[in-house]
Amino acid sequence: MDHTPDSESRVRLDKWLWAARFYKTRPLAAEAVDGGKVHVNGERVKRAKLVQVGDQIRIRNGPYEHTITVKGTADRRGSAAIAATLYEETAESVKTREVVAAHVKSMHIQSPNAEGRPTKRDRRQIEEFRRKQ
Repeated sequence: MDHTPDSESRVRLDKWLWAARFYKTRPLAAEAVDGGKVHVNGERVKRAKLVQVGDQIRIRNGPYEHTITVKGTADRRGSAAIAATLYEETAESVKTREVVAAHVKSMHIQSPNAEGRPTKRDRRQIEEFRRKQ
């Protein structure tokens, strides 16, 4: 694995996102870049953009948005511990993600379907109710 703080090493954006474990597969990372969900240094880029140490990347993944600074490059996917050393998330990004996470969690608590699937007894009661109508 090429994990170097050297500014000479550069890696394709889709490969780096996969190696840093933001996406489970490389095609998913490429799809996100093509869909405009990833910006490098404030610009929308293509998946072949070469990323180097010091680049600022903004990643939207569902309701969450990460703003990170590249600290190392890797062209292969390694352990989560190694992937965590490839970037550093800004403090502002961490705060906004925590706020969004709390908001999403509160939405799930208020939803009427928080109980999950109906039990066998519930299904029988539903079927009986439908037959009576």
